[in-house]
Amino acid sequence: MDSYARTRERLETYFGRTAAKTWEHLTSDAPVSRIRQTVREGRDQMRAAMLARLPDDLTGCRVLDAGCGAGPMTLELVQRGAEVVACDISQSLLDVAKSRIPDKYHRQITFVAGDMLSDRLGSFDYVMAMDSLIHYKARDIAEALGKLAPRTRNKIVFTVAPKTPLLTAMHVVGKLFPRSDRSPRIIPHSEARIAGALRKAGVKGRLRAVARVAKGFYISQAMELER
Repeated sequence: MDSYARTRERLETYFGRTAAKTWEHLTSDAPVSRIRQTVREGRDQMRAAMLARLPDDLTGCRVLDAGCGAGPMTLELVQRGAEVVACDISQSLLDVAKSRIPDKYHRQITFVAGDMLSDRLGSFDYVMAMDSLIHYKARDIAEALGKLAPRTRNKIVFTVAPKTPLLTAMHVVGKLFPRSDRSPRIIPHSEARIAGALRKAGVKGRLRAVARVAKGFYISQAMELER
């Protein structure tokens, strides 16, 4: 997991320091640029698509919101009755989540700053990982899912960046012209590549693509790994 750890460190620096205020603003209701508005709308659509893969009533279920950010997924999960472990590498964004989610739901939430793969988080009925694996290589995604799958009773719903001409070109340009203030690169993957990496890593379960959202500058593919 050395490659995973290095990428996680870059993400921790970016979301915890470099761009914490940017993401706080993006995930609020405040006005944003046209480009960022498409990202905001795309993320809203993807979150709804992922939640549609779970029961409407999650009472009695323990759910990991892996990479919860400012907490919009966590809020919807607790409104369905779930007990949620809201984990993020950015303490700054966790603080935003705590301030935005009404106090009446806090008894259902355990906020954790740290690695979403940590064994200390325990076992879950469901895992939701929205855009928290999109910066990783296929083998790192497979190894991450391999750590979560044995501790997940039902399914893991996660997103990857789909392998499209636009995202592939952006990935290449990002490698050729790195910039210190740019967010860590998004790495596009095909479903076949993720499936192959899972087989190679010995991760068991049924993998399938369940939803794709393409809204302006936001392009993401939801997949689920079911026990």
